[in-house]
Amino acid sequence: MKVNRPIRPAKKKAPAAQRDAAKTTPVTPPAPPSATFKLQKLLAHRGLGSRREMETLIASGEVSINGKTAVLGDRAGPGDVIRVGRRVIRVHEEELPKVLLYHKPEGEIVSRHDPEGRPSVFDKLPHLRSSKWIAIGRLDFNTSGLLIFTNDGTLANRLMHPRFEMEREYAVRILGELSEEQMKQLTTGVQLEDGQAAFTYLADQGGEGANHWYRIILKEGKNREVRRMFEAIGITVSRLMRVRFGPLNLPPRIKRGQWLELDEKETRRLLRLIE
Repeated sequence: MKVNRPIRPAKKKAPAAQRDAAKTTPVTPPAPPSATFKLQKLLAHRGLGSRREMETLIASGEVSINGKTAVLGDRAGPGDVIRVGRRVIRVHEEELPKVLLYHKPEGEIVSRHDPEGRPSVFDKLPHLRSSKWIAIGRLDFNTSGLLIFTNDGTLANRLMHPRFEMEREYAVRILGELSEEQMKQLTTGVQLEDGQAAFTYLADQGGEGANHWYRIILKEGKNREVRRMFEAIGITVSRLMRVRFGPLNLPPRIKRGQWLELDEKETRRLLRLIE
C-alpha cells in the first residue's frame, strides 16, 4: 500500500559568501581564567626573600591578600592586593623582572649596611616601591666591574646557584708575567682553604711596562676567589675588573658608578637564554 507523506518545504541555502566565511572563520575558544601563583613564589619573585623565607613570613600571619590574613597554600593573581607589613604589592597580568647592569667602581661595598660607613652600591640604584634590589653575585671593596641587580628572586637564583655554573669573566692586572708553569697551575687547580679552584680559561692580554693583563674565566663565585688563586702561587693582583657574568657583558657606554636598565626586549632575551 502506498502511504502519502506530508511535503516539507525545501531548506534555503545560505549565500555562497556566507558559506565560505563559515568554513574559514575559526571558532574563538573561551578566554582562560587569569593565572594565579602560589603566594610564597610570587613574593620571592618580587625579591622579598627566598620561598622558604616567604613561607615562614606567611605562617607568622604577617601577609594579607585583599585585607584577609594569608595562610600557606593561598594563591594570588592579577587584581589582588597583597600586604607585607606596610608594603603593598599589586599583582598585574604579566610582570617582567627588572634587571639593572651597574658599573661598580672600586671603593664601594655590595651591602646595604656597613659598620664602617663605607659607600654602598645600593646608594646609587633607583628606588623600588613594592620590592627590593637583589645583587647577583658580589664584588669585593677593591674590585670594579659588572654587577647585576634584579627584583626577581627566581631569576637571581637561576644566575647565582652553583649548579647552573654561570661563567664569570675578569680582566686581571699583575706586576710581571706568569710563567707557563704558573698558568698551568691556575688552569689545572690550586688548593685554597675552602677547596680546590681552577680557571676554565686563562689568556695573556699583554701590557705596558711592568704591568701585565690577563683574561680569565671561572664558573664559581667563592669569596675573593680570583685574588686568592693568584696569591696561592705567589702573585698579587693590582687590578681586578669583572667584564661579564653569564650571558651579560659590561656595556662600554656605562661609566663607573652608572647603571643601565634592560628594556623589555633585552629582558625577554635574557630569560630565553637562561631557560
